[in-house]
Amino acid sequence: MTAHADQGSAARATAGQWVEGARPRTLPAAISPVVAATGLAAFEGAADAVAAVLALVVALALQVGVNFANDYSDGIRGTDADRVGPLRLVGSGLARPTTVRAAAFASFAVAAVAGLVLVLLTGHWWLLAVGAASVLAAWYYTGGRRPYGYRGLGEAFVFVFFGLVAVGGTGYVQTGHVTVALLLTGVWVGALTTAILVANNLRDLRGDAATGKLTLATRLGDRRTRSFYVALVAVGALGLAGVAALTTAWALLGLLPLLLLVRPCRAVLTGAIGRDLIGVLKATGSAELVAAVVSALALVLA
Repeated sequence: MTAHADQGSAARATAGQWVEGARPRTLPAAISPVVAATGLAAFEGAADAVAAVLALVVALALQVGVNFANDYSDGIRGTDADRVGPLRLVGSGLARPTTVRAAAFASFAVAAVAGLVLVLLTGHWWLLAVGAASVLAAWYYTGGRRPYGYRGLGEAFVFVFFGLVAVGGTGYVQTGHVTVALLLTGVWVGALTTAILVANNLRDLRGDAATGKLTLATRLGDRRTRSFYVALVAVGALGLAGVAALTTAWALLGLLPLLLLVRPCRAVLTGAIGRDLIGVLKATGSAELVAAVVSALALVLA
């Protein structure tokens, strides 16, 4: 165990620090898929408010859970010793590792209960397997002996679970089927959520490389990681345009918030590093959430 983790045995984080440790700025990545999928369900006249709220609770609890799990796992490995980004409870010595781990498990439990209620209401029992896979993927992202987040597979997890699975699951429990438009929504939401992680790993690239944390950014290198970020933003825009082509042209209004990413893309391509990339992270999350809300409203009104 690291020195930082040992210090946590004698320290106590404040309520505000626990909130910061939960990383509330990442929550748009959990809200966006539920909002976007519910907009499509409404377009089909099948929106279910109860199912949507339960899906939102599952998504938010999983997001907070994975944040605490990452805090715990990175902290005890010592990979959070020199960070530019948000507060880490274990790495900074503000909380005991076991307490942060318990917070992660409690969040996963909330997600499991909400998911079980959703399954009971809809009767789709096979979704229990999807929920279990989501929890396991959240924990083993940086947890366990061979965390896949340390092998350059974190982006794949985010695209699948915060894109395809979150969008597809939310839409399915409301409509009872999966359409091409729903899959494309999963693609554009997943691409933008993945872009958030890519920007995060680009910011931490030097520190991760020094501590042996093999993220996709450390594998691709600085230049290709920057190109990958811009490519993901482009995929997000194209996916949203595809949804509009399959539903209503009004959904194209969802592209307007993505104009907010022109400046972040320019910053990434021109070599922004360290704290300069925090603004890119914030802008990407905000643009994704606003795009989901605007496109959903357009689908509802249509």
